[in-house]
Amino acid sequence: MNTRENGSGEEPVIRDNRKIDPETGEVREAVKEQADQSAPAADLASIELATQLAERTADLQRLQAEYSNYRKRVERDRTVVKEQAVAGVLAELLPVLDDIGRARDHGELTGGFAKVSESLETATGKLGLSAFGAKGEPFDPTVHEALMHSYSPDVTEPTCVEILQSGYRIGERVLRPARVAVAEPEEPASNDN
Repeated sequence: MNTRENGSGEEPVIRDNRKIDPETGEVREAVKEQADQSAPAADLASIELATQLAERTADLQRLQAEYSNYRKRVERDRTVVKEQAVAGVLAELLPVLDDIGRARDHGELTGGFAKVSESLETATGKLGLSAFGAKGEPFDPTVHEALMHSYSPDVTEPTCVEILQSGYRIGERVLRPARVAVAEPEEPASNDN
């Protein structure tokens, strides 16, 4: 049947939208041009997305590192503040511990007072306070304070011969140096000619 016989007056238009030519089996030119024009736009879009993804990832890693450093700094500061607070309280208790030590030396530490002193010394020990300074130790100016000086044939190096006041430390930190009397080896006799 002809379309003119139907009375429409126009012949039907048939468009072949196949991408591959059925006769030759090759890709048609119009499809190649269309793919070439759309490919750069698609490549640009994917490159832009990849760039944005890389930037966001770098930003996220940077923020995560900053937060991690912040947490470490806060924890370190918290530890330092705690140590300073404990050291401050223990430094204020040193005169009390000195009085207890003098009372013990004179035999006056008896009864209930002895129990209180033991409890106090135990509590300060748990907080890390330790006494140092003993007769016969080599003199170390970083932890000893020399209040008296003498010469003695009994020593071979500067030595603490008497502890006038005990020193105290928390860990490696010296709260108060030990106050000592120091003896050095006798000086060799000088020849006056």
